[in-house]
Amino acid sequence: GDSSEVQDQLRNVQQIQATVRVFAAILADGSVVTWGNHDHDDGGIYGMISSRVRDKLRNVQQIKAALFAFAAILADGSVVTWGNPMGGGDSSEVQDQLRNVQQIQATVRVFAAILADGSVVTWGNHDHDDGGIYGMISSRVRDKLRNVQQIKAALFAFAAILADGSVVTWGNPMGGGDSSEVQ
Repeated sequence: GDSSEVQDQLRNVQQIQATVRVFAAILADGSVVTWGNHDHDDGGIYGMISSRVRDKLRNVQQIKAALFAFAAILADGSVVTWGNPMGGGDSSEVQDQLRNVQQIQATVRVFAAILADGSVVTWGNHDHDDGGIYGMISSRVRDKLRNVQQIKAALFAFAAILADGSVVTWGNPMGGGDSSEVQ
């Protein structure tokens, strides 16, 4: 990641996240700077900030990265996403649900957000019939994801800790998405 083009902007950095080709830094004023992918006309597909989201990235509190996309939690609990639409850069289908977001984690192609009420919203992989293999919430676990306190992500699966200390997993069974043997 050659940051020479943005080096003068990289002051008072609070957090850095990275996709496979782009870095994103949150500055103390809540703005975001990206660098890395030298194809600046990529439309943001690898995570460079596109004109579609540039003005929305204000008061950023946290950023999480997937393989080719970013998700940012703003101070008001809303979320702004950018990058590859097939890998989480387009959250338009769930945008109305992304309110009071407390935490975000990401597999390679899917983001999962915990809301203030303890529910979980996922977006990313557009193959909704994937059976949850990349981390989209499947019908197998949807009703179990209540009172979620924390989520962690592997490459293709998520694990959620519930308020009662139990764990719910979903995603690719070969990648940690099936914890039935230890439940």
